[in-house]
Amino acid sequence: MADETTLRGVITFMDRIGVYDVVLPFLLVFTILFAVLERSKVLGTDDVDGSKVTKKNLNSMVAFVIAFLVVASTKLVAIINKSLANMTLILILVVMFFVLIAMFFKEGDDVVLKDPFKWILMVVILIAILLIFFDSLEWLDDIGNFVSRHISSSWFLTVVMLIFIVVFMALITREPSSKSDKKKEESK
Repeated sequence: MADETTLRGVITFMDRIGVYDVVLPFLLVFTILFAVLERSKVLGTDDVDGSKVTKKNLNSMVAFVIAFLVVASTKLVAIINKSLANMTLILILVVMFFVLIAMFFKEGDDVVLKDPFKWILMVVILIAILLIFFDSLEWLDDIGNFVSRHISSSWFLTVVMLIFIVVFMALITREPSSKSDKKKEESK
């Protein structure tokens, strides 16, 4: 087994002393709740030199107590940690999707998707990203088991083939719209 690096040791140490299970969830809940209380002014305001100032002492005390109550519940901390991990994964996937889409456009170009090839490629990229996401959450096995138990392979392939034929026929038989048709529709 490889030796543990110094940085991995620091992270392990911080995990053992409770940084990830106590300190960070506490700071997150306190910060969000304090910001909401300050913004909503639900606990009232004080009049200082003719201007309304929020009651920071009450807002901070309420946020502090609620954050401690949240950290005291290991179930809530586990839910927060799992939810934040999943939301972060979704955020990364969305950013990567936009990065992959940006490959099709030059700097300064409007993102107008008139070319069917670009649409098809973007849909394929989106499906690939969703498959990566489902695989990371280990949902692909569950989906595969469900499909294999409830849907026969010949029925499924028949539906896929029919969808492919309909899409192919629609792409081939569609008539290109002219600019005069668009102007007539806009004037109505």
